[in-house]
Amino acid sequence: MAADIEEKTDRYEGLLAEALDAAEVAPPEGTPMHDAALDCEEMAAAYLDDGRHFREADDLVNALASFSYGHAWLDAGARIGLFDVPTEGHLFTQ
Repeated sequence: MAADIEEKTDRYEGLLAEALDAAEVAPPEGTPMHDAALDCEEMAAAYLDDGRHFREADDLVNALASFSYGHAWLDAGARIGLFDVPTEGHLFTQ
């Protein structure tokens, strides 16, 4: 079981980091939607940092949860048009 959570934690950390790099704020600056996109991006980045902190403390359960939550912020934002994201590949649901 330990190998399963280690592999999954590695995979989700990479997925979140890659998704953060790929997501581009879509709404124009100065609009409430742009501000919302920045908030979602900030939350995703904070969850990535939190997950890495938990990983360093050998708390893989909370690391995995943090990486998952962070990705959910980006994925939900992409769904409602806050981010321009790749339409092909494994980073975002379509």
